[in-house]
Amino acid sequence: MDVTGNRESLPGPVVIVCGPTATGKSALSLAVARERDGEIVNADSMQLYRGMDIGTAKLTVAEREGVPHHLLDIWDVRRTASVAEYQALARATVDDILARGRVPVLVGGSGLYIQAVVDAMEFPGTDPVVRARLETELAEVGPRALHDRLASADPDAAAAILPSNGRRIVRALEVVELTGSFTATLPRERRPVYRSVHVGVDRDTAELDERIALRVDLMLAAGLVEEVRTLAARGLAEGLTAGRALGYRQLLQHLDGERTLAEAREATITGTRRFVRRQRSWFGRDDRIAWLDGADPDLEAKALKHFDEILELSIH
Repeated sequence: MDVTGNRESLPGPVVIVCGPTATGKSALSLAVARERDGEIVNADSMQLYRGMDIGTAKLTVAEREGVPHHLLDIWDVRRTASVAEYQALARATVDDILARGRVPVLVGGSGLYIQAVVDAMEFPGTDPVVRARLETELAEVGPRALHDRLASADPDAAAAILPSNGRRIVRALEVVELTGSFTATLPRERRPVYRSVHVGVDRDTAELDERIALRVDLMLAAGLVEEVRTLAARGLAEGLTAGRALGYRQLLQHLDGERTLAEAREATITGTRRFVRRQRSWFGRDDRIAWLDGADPDLEAKALKHFDEILELSIH
């Protein structure tokens, strides 16, 4: 059931290209945008940060091939990510693209960010005093102690958040303190706000593991260490979101002498593979997603065929 009770009355169409890291989403989204008069809306939470280019596999201007891209490079690395703020910005962008008669192509691997755009979701407010107190506690006692507290207050929320993810634990505890429950703030069912079609891109696990290792090596060869060094001078380590991003956190530790470069590389590869499992778990709960193999030579044709069948897009 959507917010109107009639899906066809919703604004749209909106195309979603989602799935795990390193599966080929960017290339597919470019092809879809070219073929269906589209503009790309970023839904990768780390590509929102200015200067985080190599380590997030952000397409260069040349690689965008003239296709308009939105919501890249909007936040300073010291800024804590806000899904609520992203939701407002992304919906305004999607609405503008639709108003100009073009097709928004929402692409990324951040499942919550995608859902926040296309489904009815409301996010509790924040309290700077509560947040500051919890972040101080996080720095003093570490994430596991706070995770234990969350498990006592809201077991379902604790089960959904890794004990090492201090940022999310702090946010959950903040919401619990402000509203009484974190889990109760999550929607029980999806209520779309746009007429949309979802395609997920994935690959064989062994193949994807190899692609991730190769990708990390290519990033290092392209100058990722120097990128992190530059961002460190801009306060990257102070950023509760950007400073914990895969690759960036590990290389900050390398620059601080806590890891060798080889250790940072291996930790980044291992962490990315774990992250892929979490992405699969998140997207696997959404039965709207039609899954395609990123290694399929007919990937583009199959994706376009699916979009047209679902949305009856006119071919330009």
